[in-house]
Amino acid sequence: MSGRLETQCGFVSEKGRRESNQDFLAYYFGTKEQRDLQGTVAVIADGMGSTSGGRFAAEITARGFIDGYYGQKQTLGVDRAADCALSAINRWIFGQARQDSKLRNAGTTFTALVLRGCQSHIIHVGDTRIYRLRDGRLQPLTTDHIHEHPDMQHVLTRAVGLDETLCIDYSAHNLNLHDRFLLCCDGIHTVLSDSKITALLRQHKSPQNLAQLIVKAALRAGTTDNASAMVVDVLNLPPPDQSYLEMALDELPIIGLPNEGDCIDGFRLESILSDSRYTRVFRATSEIGEHPIVVLKFPKPDITSETVYREAFVRERWITTHIQNPSVVEQIELDAGRQTRLYSIMPYYHGETLEQFLLRQPVTLNQGVNIAIRLAKAVYSLHRCQIIHRDIKPDNVMLLEDGGLKLLDLGVSRLPGLKDGLEETAPGTPSYMAPELFSGNQGDERSDLYALGVTIYRMFSGGSYPYGEVEPFTRPRFDKFAPLSKYRADLPSWLNAVVTKATHADRRFDDAMDLAVELENGLIRGQTTVPLQSSFYERNSVRFWQIVSFILFSLLLSLLLV
Repeated sequence: MSGRLETQCGFVSEKGRRESNQDFLAYYFGTKEQRDLQGTVAVIADGMGSTSGGRFAAEITARGFIDGYYGQKQTLGVDRAADCALSAINRWIFGQARQDSKLRNAGTTFTALVLRGCQSHIIHVGDTRIYRLRDGRLQPLTTDHIHEHPDMQHVLTRAVGLDETLCIDYSAHNLNLHDRFLLCCDGIHTVLSDSKITALLRQHKSPQNLAQLIVKAALRAGTTDNASAMVVDVLNLPPPDQSYLEMALDELPIIGLPNEGDCIDGFRLESILSDSRYTRVFRATSEIGEHPIVVLKFPKPDITSETVYREAFVRERWITTHIQNPSVVEQIELDAGRQTRLYSIMPYYHGETLEQFLLRQPVTLNQGVNIAIRLAKAVYSLHRCQIIHRDIKPDNVMLLEDGGLKLLDLGVSRLPGLKDGLEETAPGTPSYMAPELFSGNQGDERSDLYALGVTIYRMFSGGSYPYGEVEPFTRPRFDKFAPLSKYRADLPSWLNAVVTKATHADRRFDDAMDLAVELENGLIRGQTTVPLQSSFYERNSVRFWQIVSFILFSLLLSLLLV
């Protein structure tokens, strides 16, 4: 998520047993401005008619579409811009085929993949195809326009140049990091099964090498047509925009909450793990797929508006599928069409939350600092991707049995450049919210650092808060800080200093990695002395200034009397 869409492409086209090659492929990256506003374009066209006419139609359609698409107004949107460009080309080829005997019956199939922002757009006519490989599963994104009769499946019902008017198929899909697309002609997909194509695309090779392997496989399988294939890999994605959320919001409904024993989309709900104000979380067994035990989280529809819940779930899904970090919770993607309602699916982690751990036993110095270091580095990994968690607390930290750690509940996270229904009020848990959040700030790295500091403070203090527990809908005071020594006289002075700085009302660490480094250095130094007594100013700054003001007033009054 560096802020820009990055792709890699490779393609191969062979004439095979035909006398000439009537296929045409092209991939246009565009200028920097074009990529940002209109995206990149991959096209494949398979000509038909006479030898020269088919090749002419395929090439002129591919080149003309790219020129025409980027020549349209940017406000039209991909669907209307593509329709305008392709319809103009269709009318021109239809007219030329009836005036020039060399181009008689010339026409072409046409399939285009437009990658813009966090979405893929499909423009399709004919029987060339686009497949998408996501998480090892292959999904066709186009439907062939051919006669249904088994003996006439080689006859096209739609193609560029076939009729004076053209009806195109258009669809849009959200992009995931590491999505892989295959554009191919019928010389490929008629001889290679979906399972064979899947096995080839799953290989860890460059797009160019994969395109070569696919074409060679089709030629070995005995294709009698031209063999052309293009592979496109998504290497990096920009942060999602509002259109990404809007598309995902329309896909799944929010309906009544399920109960233990219910079966939802092949998941048997076994037990309730948590039942909070906003969500209900189940441990479930899956009857389908690679994960036999999973966690399903359902939103409660009667607490707030559906839009806010939908956005929260989509936001969490997007983050967990695009942030590759062992300390961030993962998301399981289901096969297309399986999920019938809105919920999220995660692996079942063997362990307990940090909150549950703290209720069982107090932490030792080494134990607590090691947890704090891993947690700080997990938060830093989010911040590097410009993601603000906004609800860091022990309940949202999972301690795994193997010693690992997972950050949970990313539904209220803030993404760069994205406005959402949570912007009116800063989300989070009041006792972990930084002072600036009570003054209108929407949450940033500094407020996450404060919540991280409070989490570490609670871990060592036995459940207490540095400024006292904050009740919902109240405005707390941040003038009376209770040092860790009040609860744990056995902790070293350096830890007290680190936690004090992390939870300071104003002056905190520059980032979460600085906090992690301070904790690591403290363990290396191995200081185990009892913490120094904090100054009177640190313990009660208001009373300090009251005394100073009284002394100054007394001096002034004495001078006036003299």
